[in-house]
Amino acid sequence: MRTYSREMKKCIKLAKLAQGKTSPNPLVGCLILDRENNVISTGYHAKYGQYHAERDALSKLDSAQGCTLIVNLEPCCHQGKTPPCTDIILKKGIKRVVYGMQDPNPLVSGKGLKILKEAGIEIIGPVLEDECRKLNEIFIKNQTEHKTFVAIKTATTIDGKIATYNGDSKWITSQKAREHARRLRKIYDAILTSSSTIISDNPTMEHEKKVILDRELKTDLNSNIYKQGEIYIFHSATFPAPERKDTNITYIPTPVKNNRLNIEFILKKLYEVGIMSVFVESGGKLNSSFLPYADKLYHFIAPKILADNSGKSCFDGLRKDKISDCTNFNLDSSEVLSENILLTYKK
Repeated sequence: MRTYSREMKKCIKLAKLAQGKTSPNPLVGCLILDRENNVISTGYHAKYGQYHAERDALSKLDSAQGCTLIVNLEPCCHQGKTPPCTDIILKKGIKRVVYGMQDPNPLVSGKGLKILKEAGIEIIGPVLEDECRKLNEIFIKNQTEHKTFVAIKTATTIDGKIATYNGDSKWITSQKAREHARRLRKIYDAILTSSSTIISDNPTMEHEKKVILDRELKTDLNSNIYKQGEIYIFHSATFPAPERKDTNITYIPTPVKNNRLNIEFILKKLYEVGIMSVFVESGGKLNSSFLPYADKLYHFIAPKILADNSGKSCFDGLRKDKISDCTNFNLDSSEVLSENILLTYKK
């Protein structure tokens, strides 16, 4: 029996072309095969609000009578920004649908496949389900837990340091590793950092959306990070927002616990304003604060040893008495980037 694994890998590759552009929708790619299993059309969901992958591929054909449709996510069956994909699949005469995974969206979840099956279309799947789930890990968490997906990025020496005792950190990793980190940022809806990072490094962090944790509103609004993008500043209510009104800045008063902004409140608020995923880039203390909520960890390691206990660590501020109290992750992948290594972990 034909597995369609090779074709599903192509769907996943197509879907990745839109990384960072489809939120809150999933990443989806689609192939149409003729009766001889030749690819006659392709499509993908290029941007939120635009055609879904199935409609993108099928709209390029006058007819798909007797053809096979391959897609990494169950076709939708509800009216959203665009019409249901099941409608055009039935209209174009598709004979067989091969899917990668069931849609976790309760508006779809099995219903799309049921509509197609009851219409006489052959259903095959799931195919490469683990790879398809990995592709849409953000969407799955959003749909099943109604929470923002959290990724933390660190860049350290071999002994886990992100800076010297006096804050010098440029550059621990290579140019190639830093370029790769910039590509990772684009996958996520927003970048999150702290006032300490802004004050010490004055980073630009080019991104459409930025989240800044500035409890005492210490940062200078003329800093590089404020020069572009939609910005959310979380601060203590005891430090009122300035009278200066910047159209790109939203101030959010936040509860404080143990002299720290409440992370659970922040994550809940991010989900409420439509930020479905966040990329945390900061110092050791804030990294540690987000660690219990992290879904993914990108850990860049440079072939350097600081060998100084006073150097700043990538995770700091959490004291543990037992190894059994460690926060545990699973290694998801490893990659060599010039002389650096990227280890990616998942909960």
